[in-house]
Amino acid sequence: MTKTALTVSETTLTYPDGAGRLTALNEVNLHVPGGTIAAITGPSGSGKSSLLAVVSTLIRPDSGRIALETPDGTVDLTTLTRREAAAVRRSSIGIVFQQPNLIPALTAVEQLEAMSHLGQRLFNSRAERRETRTKAMELLDAVGLSGHYAKRPAQLSGGQRQRVNIARALMNDPALLVIDEPTSALDTERGAAVIELILTVARTHNAATLLVTHDRTHLHQMNAVYNMTDGTLTPDVLS
Repeated sequence: MTKTALTVSETTLTYPDGAGRLTALNEVNLHVPGGTIAAITGPSGSGKSSLLAVVSTLIRPDSGRIALETPDGTVDLTTLTRREAAAVRRSSIGIVFQQPNLIPALTAVEQLEAMSHLGQRLFNSRAERRETRTKAMELLDAVGLSGHYAKRPAQLSGGQRQRVNIARALMNDPALLVIDEPTSALDTERGAAVIELILTVARTHNAATLLVTHDRTHLHQMNAVYNMTDGTLTPDVLS
């Protein structure tokens, strides 16, 4: 199996705060091998979203190194230009937002196809379009949505929309999956099903997975659990 991993080393991020600066991440260290899930817990405003933003290349930290090991080699995400960062997000990082943010006019299969075509030329060959459609349908099958390919978001339940969200993040075979509060808008049963799905896809696709959650119910299923407090990340001791 191709080796992938995320390694965050001594990473610090600050924001302007009046005459001074507010520390969002304080020398954070983290290692997530491919096929494993590291869960991040902690109160609101503790730095969890900032950590997701820097590993997703959406924000550049003040200092530190964020190494993403992909099938094509290892890249330091902190050194990329905006254009390079966008290219890495398209090719190697899958982001599952707290809200699915699906496009209302597109069907489930079209949501995935649109993700696959980002950054590519406008017109693809018929064979490429067919290959993309096949892959999108296979991913929807994998997340339990066979038979729902032609449904638009308004025709899907909250849990189904989140499953489309996860499948969409997998379209480009990411080395890194970044997942933000995937169960926050779901009831207990649907939330448990989504967590089981994330566990399965992270291992099946060998993606290094970083998951932020307030729900401690499922933490015992994770490979590692960390707590974020005032920008400092520490191993969490499950009670």
